[in-house]
Amino acid sequence: MTSAVPAKISLPRHVAIIMDGNGRWAKKRHLPRAAGHVAGVAAVRNVVRAAIDIGLENLTLYAFSSENWKRPRTEVNYLMGLFRSYFNEDVNELAARNVRMRIIGSRDRVDADILALIEESERRTAANSGCNVTFAFDYGAQEEIATAVRALAEEALRGELDPAQITPETVAAKLLTSELPNPDLIIRTSGEMRLSNFLLWQAAYAELLFVETLWPDFSRAQFIEALDSFARRERRFGALAPEAVA
Repeated sequence: MTSAVPAKISLPRHVAIIMDGNGRWAKKRHLPRAAGHVAGVAAVRNVVRAAIDIGLENLTLYAFSSENWKRPRTEVNYLMGLFRSYFNEDVNELAARNVRMRIIGSRDRVDADILALIEESERRTAANSGCNVTFAFDYGAQEEIATAVRALAEEALRGELDPAQITPETVAAKLLTSELPNPDLIIRTSGEMRLSNFLLWQAAYAELLFVETLWPDFSRAQFIEALDSFARRERRFGALAPEAVA
C-alpha cells in the first residue's frame, strides 16, 4: 500500500465517502458502539487533513443519514454530542487551512445549538477558496430529490416554469449540491456494496469503490490508494473508448 501523493492532474474533482463500520469495529474489540464512533471521528480528521494536503477540490462525507434517527435514542444522542465536539474543536483548524465547509441535509430536526454550529461554520468559511468539505448530515437522497421536484412543481403551478423545459440540469440546480460538481469517486468502507440513499442523483456516472476496511481503520494511506485506483480507471460516461470507435 502506497502513501505517496498522486499527481494532482490525476485527482478526481470530487470524492464522496460513505463512512461505514464504526459499530462493527467496536464489536470486534468488545467495546461499546460509542467507542467505534469516537474512533470514526479520528478517521474523519485523518481523511479531511489528507484531502487538504493533496489539494483535493471537493470532499463529501456521509456523516448522519435521515434514517439514522431510527437508531436507539442513546446512540443518536451520543452521535449528536460527537458532532458538537467536532465542530467546536475543528472549525478553527479548517478555517485556518482555507477550507470551505458545507452541511447538506434537513435542518428542521436538529437541536437549536447544532443548527447554530452548522450556520456558524458555513459563515466563517464561506470566503475560503481551498478544499470544499461537505458533511451530509440528516441527509437522504430520496428526500433531497423529492424536495427538488416539489420546488419545480410549485414553480410550474405559479406559471414561472414550463414543465416541458425541465431538464436534468434544471433538477440538479435544485439539489443541495448545486454548487458542487458531481462526485467522480464514491468510496464505501466496511465491505457493504450499496449507496444507502446517498447522492443517488449525483452518482449517475461516479466510479464506485467498495473496500473491506471498517471506517475507523481507514487510513490516509488507504485514501491515497483509493485515489490511485481511480486514476487507473477509464471513464467513458456512456460512450465508447476511442479504440472501439476507430
